[in-house]
Amino acid sequence: MSFLGSVPTTEMQVTSIRLERDLKERLKDLAGTKGYQALIREVLWDYVRLHGGDRDLDPADIRAVVPARSTQAQRCAVTGTLIPERSDCWLGITRHGNVVTLSSDSQI
Repeated sequence: MSFLGSVPTTEMQVTSIRLERDLKERLKDLAGTKGYQALIREVLWDYVRLHGGDRDLDPADIRAVVPARSTQAQRCAVTGTLIPERSDCWLGITRHGNVVTLSSDSQI
């Protein structure tokens, strides 16, 4: 799920961030026509979803799964259900290359 375009720029707050010149140029190159600020917002939303406890990952974003066994209790990135320690689960690779934990019943 991408948040790009979901909020009009008139509803956004202006924030200043200092970036190394080389980083800014690389972001511009990667962003292409969508612009580096939009790319930065997309990267930040991906980080928040991955690390912020949100469990609204769209199953369509999963590109591959690998069987796994959890080493500690955690939550499924799609359903939010608890995956107990030492339980069978899946590792999903998202379209952005992130690895997420999925419960065996997440129907991916």
